[in-house]
Amino acid sequence: MDIAVIYESIFGNTKTVAEAIAEGARSADPDAHVTVLPAAEATPEKFEQATLVVVGGPTHMLGMSRASSRAKAPEMTKKKTTGADVAAAPPRAVEGPGIREWLDALPKTDGGHKAAAFDTRLPFPLAGGAARPIARKLRRRGYSVVAGPKGFVVDEAEGPLRAGEQDRAKAWGAGLVRQAAR
Repeated sequence: MDIAVIYESIFGNTKTVAEAIAEGARSADPDAHVTVLPAAEATPEKFEQATLVVVGGPTHMLGMSRASSRAKAPEMTKKKTTGADVAAAPPRAVEGPGIREWLDALPKTDGGHKAAAFDTRLPFPLAGGAARPIARKLRRRGYSVVAGPKGFVVDEAEGPLRAGEQDRAKAWGAGLVRQAAR
């Protein structure tokens, strides 16, 4: 099986989830070829052979990020960090296309392509989620979504991931392989 995990990440949490999903997929099918790509590098040629495409991004303002919400992310962090904390902060990928733009540019498929959607989100119900809109856009592009959209919780906007979420992502990735094989 050929699997592509494509993600957008600003604070590194969604990237961590994407890598855990890929690890879970590899554990379920050791012969699988699994590629993990940020949206900015995920050109169609890099995943055209994928039998399963897993797409995820952070939740911003109740849904998928926008250029404006990505631009505000470092400003939100500056208010909370000073001095040495700023120097130690991980780099933020606020430039380039996010998942919303990537999905809008994704060519339609002729059917037969499988997909799944995930997001990272805050721990309260009114925080919204990006996974459902991602899944909806994948369906509109002709993908068969093999699993319900999945959210992984971060304790605060910058993270960290809530304890146990990486393990949940690995288990979900393994389950996706089994569902896609049906």
